[in-house]
Amino acid sequence: MPAQKTPQKRLIVALDVPTAAEALALADTLAPQIDFFKVGLQLFLEAGFAVCDALSKRGHKVMLDLKFHDIPQTVALTTAQLANHDIALATVHGYPQVVAAAAKAKGRTKILAVTVLTSLGHEELAQSGFAGTLAELVQLRAETSLAAGADGIVCSPLETALLRKKVGSKPLIVTPGIRPLDSARDDQTRTATPHAAIQAGADYIVVGRPITKAASPVTAAREILDEIG
Repeated sequence: MPAQKTPQKRLIVALDVPTAAEALALADTLAPQIDFFKVGLQLFLEAGFAVCDALSKRGHKVMLDLKFHDIPQTVALTTAQLANHDIALATVHGYPQVVAAAAKAKGRTKILAVTVLTSLGHEELAQSGFAGTLAELVQLRAETSLAAGADGIVCSPLETALLRKKVGSKPLIVTPGIRPLDSARDDQTRTATPHAAIQAGADYIVVGRPITKAASPVTAAREILDEIG
């Protein structure tokens, strides 16, 4: 766990906006205090790798959050496409066959296995047919994903402390579902503050709407950085 990293190095801002122009403008506004950005499905479908490349050329690190989940051959072929781009982190769903396929084709990119989406609650879990608890499912997917070759995991801040204790200090833990105390939860179910997530053992926290929808994204980002530190 990179405890030596500064708060600036541990905050990933989710560019959950509809166009590349908006994403790059937001990144330019937040630079230089933020240098790590997440590109998700909405933005990638509009702009493709071009927006990732533009961020990289500006000196930023990129987390590509497309949550690959398909047959192993398709996942491997898709992951191999990342080699042509400067992608620091990429996400796949936390199923061993999916993780193993991505890990074999990842190149320089680090693979993060998504355990359970932070929007999922106990009621939705019961509807899926899983008989255990959310924490048990997260732990199961984390351990099997790491065994299959994942470099790290994505989990909610509520499971971070448990997983850090279980998996040790080496694997990356990236935590979305971050909400400052005065921020709305939106569609997130399992949330925590930036400070709580870092204290629980997260290497990186991912923050979107509390920054991107703020009246002043720069001020909102600075307040979160202050809370991390």
